[in-house]
Amino acid sequence: MTALPARKLQLVEAAIHEIGTTGSLNVTVGQIARRAGVSPALAFHYFGDKDRLFLAAMRHILSIYGEEVRAALKVSATPRTRIEAVIRASFSPANFRCEVIAAWLNFYVLAQQSTEARRLLSVYHRRLQSNLTHDLRPLIGERAPNCAQRLGGLIDGIYLRFAVNPGDTTGHSATAHVLRALELELEITA
Repeated sequence: MTALPARKLQLVEAAIHEIGTTGSLNVTVGQIARRAGVSPALAFHYFGDKDRLFLAAMRHILSIYGEEVRAALKVSATPRTRIEAVIRASFSPANFRCEVIAAWLNFYVLAQQSTEARRLLSVYHRRLQSNLTHDLRPLIGERAPNCAQRLGGLIDGIYLRFAVNPGDTTGHSATAHVLRALELELEITA
């Protein structure tokens, strides 16, 4: 992950926190700057506008997720353990927390209006699909792409459910749900 300069990182983390607190993008750069302990002028200097600041926050979230996936894949020896590693990274404490989930939900909304957000979301979807398909293929052959799509959809769906009912799901229970779906997919082939 490319390290952000300290002030930019403060602003990015403040943006994630403010979006998590409000549950929407209806926050001002001034609110974000106050939380970061910097002036709004500095925030505008670094990012230009709120959408660019939010996109930087999503890049940061995706970078953390990507680092966790890569680290988990390095220590996973088999296709199945690699798939499980991707699933576990999706619901790790760094990735499956209220403010990050709120940012994801708002990211999906922004992607309907912003070409840059849509492109970034598409990159995430393609990487998740590719990672899952690559390791599913030796286990279930031609069914791998469709299975990867179902598992990716389940991951996204659990995030959506958490946003509405946060008390119903933990990272551990979310991981267990997706791992059970993986198990069922693999049993179909056996």
